[in-house]
Amino acid sequence: MSEREPNSWASALTSEDFRARMVVGPATILDAGLPLVLFTVVYSVNGQNLTGALWWALIAGAVLAVIRLIRRTPLQNVIAGFLGVALAAFFASRSGRAEDAFLPGFIINVSYGTAYLVSILVRWPVLGLLVEFALGRGTDWRKNPDLVRAYTKASLLWVGLFAARLAVQVPLYLAGTDYLGWLATARLTMSWPLFLLVVYLSWVIIKPAYHASRMAAEPDRERAQPDSEPAEPDSD
Repeated sequence: MSEREPNSWASALTSEDFRARMVVGPATILDAGLPLVLFTVVYSVNGQNLTGALWWALIAGAVLAVIRLIRRTPLQNVIAGFLGVALAAFFASRSGRAEDAFLPGFIINVSYGTAYLVSILVRWPVLGLLVEFALGRGTDWRKNPDLVRAYTKASLLWVGLFAARLAVQVPLYLAGTDYLGWLATARLTMSWPLFLLVVYLSWVIIKPAYHASRMAAEPDRERAQPDSEPAEPDSD
């Protein structure tokens, strides 16, 4: 596989291939967020009819799944996106509390945050694994202390992302149904906007180490190539 430009990892970070590896990625969280916004609106304007609001959310989730299939999004992301909506409906229908529709999102963020934090502690930062495999570079990056350090710092940003979502949304959830609209708004606005901000900040952190690693590899590739083509025999 051919080498890419020094900042190509940033493209990989936002690529469909990277999101497919994540399985429950930012697009999935957004897909689950939009139906929950519709759920909140219907619940609020329809006399707090929980069953009707849940059906609207499920229909919206199914429509989004169909759209993603038409766009040829990887099947696991389609399933994960709809599963998020279905789980939200299940939690809320079981408890009878509208705010419980947001519990699966909390579970996702806790799971991701924990995975990133553990990976940092064991010195196998998840961000490095995801990006480098998306670029087809395997695990060679772990031989470079600067890259490991950069991916570790950037992974901490992702821990902060998941922690920020929980810090804002959990208190709104605990405040009860009266804050349901604020909770839905926070869920939606803290999906893609925060994700893109963290992607940019990760790029700022990782770019110098990534660029240096490529520059260091250039002499090795040049030495591996023959200096010149063998001379053609003189036919005269």
